[in-house]
Amino acid sequence: MELTKLDPTIRLDIRYATSHNFMGRVLYPQARAFLQRPAAEALARVNAELKPLGYCLLVFDGYRPWRITKQMWDHTPTDKKEFVADPRKGSRHNRGCAVDLSLWDIAANQEVAMPGEYDEMSPRFYTAYAGGTTEQKARRDLLRSTMERNGFTVLPAEWWHFDYQDWKSYPIQDIPFSQL
Repeated sequence: MELTKLDPTIRLDIRYATSHNFMGRVLYPQARAFLQRPAAEALARVNAELKPLGYCLLVFDGYRPWRITKQMWDHTPTDKKEFVADPRKGSRHNRGCAVDLSLWDIAANQEVAMPGEYDEMSPRFYTAYAGGTTEQKARRDLLRSTMERNGFTVLPAEWWHFDYQDWKSYPIQDIPFSQL
């Protein structure tokens, strides 16, 4: 299910459709985000919960074709492999049950600052990272608690990565966006 068709107020910043990502090149031919329907519906509920607090979701990535996971693995140096999925096992993104996201400040019309940047591959990635301002950590915790109430679990190594509860029941896929 395409996220913006379900909830057009979800903002997109699909970094892999640009060169503004850790690979430094375009990986997706289109800036679109998809999830399995139950995960997409849960994400829409998260977005609705955040709006009265002045936020909406900013999605960086959702479903990812397997071939892109393989490219990422092959490109990533050995000492950074913990930050990318092993294509031999597939990724929760390949199943359409993982989403990378942050918060968007509706009034300020901008992405909020978090303790670390998306895809920077540093200790600031971790959900337990103690650095950052009190406000940044509070927003990270707000995002996490709202996602968890709606069936998602954060990946401990990436504050922005959330897996939907039923991810194991979906197959690994390698379907291009144009066919979804």
